[in-house]
Amino acid sequence: MLIATWNINGIRARLPVVLAWVKDVRPDVLLLQELKCADEAFPALEFADLGYNVATHGQKGFNGVAILSKTPPEDIVRGLPERDDDQARYIEAVIPAGGKVVRVASIYAPNGNPVDSEKFPYKLDWLTDFTAHARALLRLEEPLVLGGDYNIIPSPADAADPAKWEGDALFRPESRAAFRRLLNLGLVDAVRAFNAEDGLYTFWDYTGGAWRRNDGIRIDFALLSPQAADRLTQARIDKQVRGWEKPSDHVPVLVTLDI
Repeated sequence: MLIATWNINGIRARLPVVLAWVKDVRPDVLLLQELKCADEAFPALEFADLGYNVATHGQKGFNGVAILSKTPPEDIVRGLPERDDDQARYIEAVIPAGGKVVRVASIYAPNGNPVDSEKFPYKLDWLTDFTAHARALLRLEEPLVLGGDYNIIPSPADAADPAKWEGDALFRPESRAAFRRLLNLGLVDAVRAFNAEDGLYTFWDYTGGAWRRNDGIRIDFALLSPQAADRLTQARIDKQVRGWEKPSDHVPVLVTLDI
């Protein structure tokens, strides 16, 4: 089973890029973030024509997450059960797979900037509730993939220029500690399971020639339960997509599970 996660930075602006990539790669499951549209505005028919079932948790103009699957998703959960929140940042579903199941979730964690505003405490509170939910999901002892834009740079190795991010909400000690707490639950960073080298990035800003200079950061992840990690056969970042015409500032992260 090939599962991909991708912050597309607006489905209307990025639809040609996403459709071209899907036609080429044909993932079994695609987790999308930052749709920037309400549910009824999502172009579900275009993806249905490619053989995908669509579940969305949208919000007009902001946020928004989706799960696209070749098999109909079941037990769909929209929003973290642990919080009453009007921001569309989480969707979860069970994906049947040949008599077995894989539970997946698409996550768009808060950015948190500026840190001297209410946005940073909101980020940390959201991550606390997400961690509590991840802990509950792990008790199910299922193959679980928590994919998305976590808006956290876990370590200096995950940024081309770590000094530039000092003080930013993505690199604050509190944010990095929250990410460590997630991993300490027993989750596995799929990409790092295959490659411990520096220089692996999933985001390049549109300004300052960041893409041309490879001035990137890694903030998009597929975190796996032990049951999924045991089935992991490949993990990679589709970096070249950032060089396409009118791309997202993020690129897809892909994992393959032997299900």
